[in-house]
Amino acid sequence: MSLRTKFFALAYDRQMAKTEKAGLRALREHLLAGLSGDVLEIGAGTGANLSCYGPAIRSLTLTEPEPPMLRRLEHAAREHRPSALVLRAPAEDLPFDDHTFDAAVSTLVLCGVDDQPRALRELRRVLRPGGQLLFIEHQRADDTGTARLQDRMNWLNRIVVCCDCNRPTLDSIKAAGFTPARLEHTALPRAPKFVRPAILGSATTPALKPSESAVS
Repeated sequence: MSLRTKFFALAYDRQMAKTEKAGLRALREHLLAGLSGDVLEIGAGTGANLSCYGPAIRSLTLTEPEPPMLRRLEHAAREHRPSALVLRAPAEDLPFDDHTFDAAVSTLVLCGVDDQPRALRELRRVLRPGGQLLFIEHQRADDTGTARLQDRMNWLNRIVVCCDCNRPTLDSIKAAGFTPARLEHTALPRAPKFVRPAILGSATTPALKPSESAVS
């Protein structure tokens, strides 16, 4: 455990406060409204999404790889969602059987994982056929000028918030076998220009074929 991860956990909510108040909180609520079934959230951090989950959720499992964040997450879960299961696990190596969850949630996480394609393959593995991935994520800008700015400034983003803002995350989601079902290109409010481009939406895993349904 490094001093950097300890500081990041302590400072994260303060760093994000203006962005949350300016609209990120509303984006979270919009994304998670009506979610039901067995739900997994990866990289749950300090628990910013906890109060957005509604009563239709049957079970909620939260993973977080960093011990300083995990302690804060456990405290937040006890306060807002005592029934939630909180586990230490990286998104690239989820400790669950295949087809365990109806839905998975990733908000500002895929920018910070060590191996984005592997994390997405793991998410697809643990989701049931026809399951959905819900996300708010940084996205490499479509316009070349902003994309170049993201490339130039990404070193600073890594230092401050431990993420890569210039990843082509939507392409990675599709490459992992997900089909976008709802997609909004948006901007993170009150954020520097080079970290502002974002995507919000959902993507689904392939449903069972009729022949497979009959066998099961």
